[in-house]
Amino acid sequence: MSASTLTLKAEGPSGLFTPEALEFLEGLEKQFGPRRKELLAKRHKAPFDFLSATKAVRDGEWKVSPVPDVIADRRVEITGPAEPKMIINALNSGANVFMADFEDSLAPTWSNLVEGQLALQGAVRRTLTYQAPETGKQYKLNDRIATLFVRPRGWHLEEAHVHVDGAPMSASLFDFGLFFFHNAKEQAARGAGPFFYLPKMESHLEARLWNDVITHAEEKLGIARGTTKATVLIETLPAAFEMHEILYELREHSAGLNCGRWDYMFSFLKKQPDALLPDRAQLTMDRGFLRAYAQLLIQTCHRRGAHAMGGMAAQIPIKDDAAANDAAMAKVKADKLREVTDGHDGTWVAHPALVSVAKTIFDEHMKGKNQLSRLREDVKVTAADLLGVPEGNRTEEGLRHNVRVGVRYIEAWLRGQGCVPLYNLMEDAATAEISRAQVWQQVHAGLVAPERLDEIMREELASYSDGRFSEARTLFRALSLADSLDDFLTIPAYRQLLNTPQ
Repeated sequence: MSASTLTLKAEGPSGLFTPEALEFLEGLEKQFGPRRKELLAKRHKAPFDFLSATKAVRDGEWKVSPVPDVIADRRVEITGPAEPKMIINALNSGANVFMADFEDSLAPTWSNLVEGQLALQGAVRRTLTYQAPETGKQYKLNDRIATLFVRPRGWHLEEAHVHVDGAPMSASLFDFGLFFFHNAKEQAARGAGPFFYLPKMESHLEARLWNDVITHAEEKLGIARGTTKATVLIETLPAAFEMHEILYELREHSAGLNCGRWDYMFSFLKKQPDALLPDRAQLTMDRGFLRAYAQLLIQTCHRRGAHAMGGMAAQIPIKDDAAANDAAMAKVKADKLREVTDGHDGTWVAHPALVSVAKTIFDEHMKGKNQLSRLREDVKVTAADLLGVPEGNRTEEGLRHNVRVGVRYIEAWLRGQGCVPLYNLMEDAATAEISRAQVWQQVHAGLVAPERLDEIMREELASYSDGRFSEARTLFRALSLADSLDDFLTIPAYRQLLNTPQ
């Protein structure tokens, strides 16, 4: 490689940002960064349909490469931010898999990113410990822990603290590359990875890019091709029409697909801004476009020998209200029962206390390691099914709830907290995206006047004045009243985050 053009714009530990690691990151960005930008520019809008150009892939008889036995059984997966305490608690939770998240549940301050990478190095090597500063409580890993997956940020995001050729590098390549460089050989030697979750793709060409990145990384570090496995989150409307093609592109590295339900709802709103949806609370996975997409995902995956993973249960335990807690747990059980009886091979939870709840359901109804033999040939899903708007109401309380959740989440995110318990649910960037998109829709459909939105915001947020609420209110209002629906709130929010001392 010619003289280095990678520049760190913030300090980082020398053990993490070694010359060799920086060279690896630079190589990723130089080789794959331009393609990323080209593909982002090609992201399309409606109309949506199955691609005629790839019909041969959908009709063909092929399967993905088998996964190693360590991830053959993924019945319960827990997710959360790549933070030391969360990593330890999640790996110790009894779940089969923990997905350490650099994306929707982690606010990407430089300190969060660096601390997360260092903590994951310790987790891979079983040396990670943590002492809670407020209590002095010590946390350490058990002898038996969950299998680690890592989710880098999506293709649309950039890492402002690392520049290559004078421009910010891809956040996806930064998160993936830094983890892969430091941990892939160690994980491969232990027979437990490297494994990834890949978010927010919109096409099989974006999956092809990821496959090329992974192949390049394996070759550079001398890891056997195909060792790395990745599960793709189907969390955009365009990707739902290309599930066969996405699996095909990643077939050597595929560990299946996942129903990223919250982002999928947001994408449905964003890609069809005139399709008014009911209140978020009425958007359940057993109805309308969500039901169709989940069924198609299971059928597609099992035809190709790939895991079909279920979605996130966002409920959390309610400690001070037994009746409300019982109702929340009943929702979790019903959701997991639907998933396992439909044919999903595993599911997601957001809180360690829900691992046993989900596991009990899956243990009862899934006696083997997975359900790959259930081909679901009975499923018939059309393009119209994937675009169908379910019936439901848009209520005043639903609007107010969106305002509260949207602003409160943005405020926490600007303070560096990406995973926030609000109103007995674990909220992340995806659920905040739904909130602000639904408000934008109603304003632009003429259902809510800007003056009425201002009035509701004053009423609902009157008691919140500390922290970064002024900035959060201003950003939420600007996004809600903009002429067009912004692609992602995290892009303008990141600009504000960069103005915060880190």
